[in-house]
Amino acid sequence: MSSIVITGATAGIGRAAAILLASKKHRVFAAGRNQTALAELDAGYENITALQMDVTDSESVSQAAAKVFEALDGQAPDVLVNNAGYAVVGPLEALSDDDWEQQFRTNVLGLVRVTKAFLPSMRERRRGRIINVSSVAGKVTLPFFGPYNSTKHAVESISDSLRHELRPHGVEVVVIEPGAVKTRFGSLEQQQIEHWIESAPAYAEQLRTLQSFHHDLHSKGADPITVAGSIVDACESPNPTPRRVVPFFPGSAFIAIKALLPTRVSDWIVQKLTGLP
Repeated sequence: MSSIVITGATAGIGRAAAILLASKKHRVFAAGRNQTALAELDAGYENITALQMDVTDSESVSQAAAKVFEALDGQAPDVLVNNAGYAVVGPLEALSDDDWEQQFRTNVLGLVRVTKAFLPSMRERRRGRIINVSSVAGKVTLPFFGPYNSTKHAVESISDSLRHELRPHGVEVVVIEPGAVKTRFGSLEQQQIEHWIESAPAYAEQLRTLQSFHHDLHSKGADPITVAGSIVDACESPNPTPRRVVPFFPGSAFIAIKALLPTRVSDWIVQKLTGLP
């Protein structure tokens, strides 16, 4: 049995992973902001302890981490799963500075803040595992997804740097790269696209095309339990793969297009796939 902290555990992938890990008798600290959802997890599932945590608030993170250390008799958790995040979608010129800042404050600086809360104890103990939930969007950028995609590119880079930094100290770093998943995440993105169709008329035609592509992509997306299963495997494996795409297809195909082909060719393919002129 391992002790595992999961951020963003009140919905979607995080909730599915917390419940699945708890069913396997791991001790799970499920962190998030939604008090109702946290109470349901705390009361409804054995082996889950709910943690109130806002990853954008240093004091909130410190208080939550202190509760974990207290529960574990001063020890660091065996695994930290950085899953908290959300997506800002829209034309770059129309999005406010605050939209951009809050996106990075949550998806990037929040991940760093939570990692720093537990990492020193993992390093001193010379054992631990950090699992960062990135995205296929951390490798491939879609039009109008610049804010979200750029944060996931940052998570990829941070994870690579951290993996090399921590290898001599016995702490492992794993990246999970989900593709489209059938969660509320996709519907919230759809709502933003709809908003900008009305509010940014210069881009309306492109956004309508993107809206159709996005809807089809997510309607065929993976079930959250599929991604949760990969997180569980990354927690339990004695020698986890440093990076895994979930599901492997078509996510790996998107990544290969970006990585292996000249930019003009990959741009053309992205434009054809999304239906943009």
